[in-house]
Amino acid sequence: MPGSLTCLGGGHGLFQTLRAGRHLDIDRITAVVTVADDGGSSGRIRKELGQIPPGDLRMALAALSRDSDEGRLWEETLQHRFGGYGALAGHAVGNLLIAGLTDVLGSQVQALDAVAALTQSHGRVLPVCEQPLEIEAEVAGLGDEPMSVRPVRGQVAVASTTGNVRRVRLFPENPPGGSDAIAAILSADMVTLGPGSWFTSVIPHILVPDITRALTETDACRVVILNLTAEPGETAGFSTERHIHMLTQHAPELRVDHILIDATTITSEVERRYLARAAATIGADVTFEPVRADDGNGGWVNRHDPVKLASALQRVYTRHVSAEPRR
Repeated sequence: MPGSLTCLGGGHGLFQTLRAGRHLDIDRITAVVTVADDGGSSGRIRKELGQIPPGDLRMALAALSRDSDEGRLWEETLQHRFGGYGALAGHAVGNLLIAGLTDVLGSQVQALDAVAALTQSHGRVLPVCEQPLEIEAEVAGLGDEPMSVRPVRGQVAVASTTGNVRRVRLFPENPPGGSDAIAAILSADMVTLGPGSWFTSVIPHILVPDITRALTETDACRVVILNLTAEPGETAGFSTERHIHMLTQHAPELRVDHILIDATTITSEVERRYLARAAATIGADVTFEPVRADDGNGGWVNRHDPVKLASALQRVYTRHVSAEPRR
């Protein structure tokens, strides 16, 4: 059983991974979260206050809230959005709480720790970088020429594009990684990357050189959790293999130990061999585990099941520590 787990990602994918971590007997869980959101409540706070967008950070805090009546109340409160048509319409309570505490304490990391104390959190939530970031994508197929490539800037615009994303970059380029986030990666027993929106929640982490360096240097069991399906917009039409190629394209120096994928996603032996070959380029093997949630009626939904994912991560970790050292 890993003593500490550090999870990199953002949005709903990170939420499910953190929920899985809560089902493991772990001393410390840390979320390292993307900070490039520019839409909705987060975008408004970012624009008006110049702070790191708090939305994905808030979701991670909600995922880690204590499993008690008080913890569940805090989770619901953090996620609650104001209705109506006034100045508060659409704002999440947790976003405003994080923004207010940041103003009072002068530090977003301290603000996140303060909210974690309120929610009796199972762990810490940290920004991958202690400054707002912006994503720009090279997107093909937006104009009359299907092979022409145009820049699309902003997380919302990239996630919702109707073209084909070829590559993404961050502005500012090569930003410094958060010191606490780096320490959490280096000190962890297991580190996960993904699932989530590949170009806007997963890849941005490895565009921060300090984070990629920490992933390479850590002694942790490093696991990439692949998405269950390609997403409309940014990864439409992507094969599972191509998701891995995108990691190597954006961070050729990246090395991980295991690629975890749902056992029902790829059943063809030929495709599995191709996937294993792609995984080998970043030093990883491929593990197929049943991690997809079911709908209660014999079907499947496009979401990782936290209990199944926890069991899969435990098995991956057990095999990892019993194997010969790989680095």
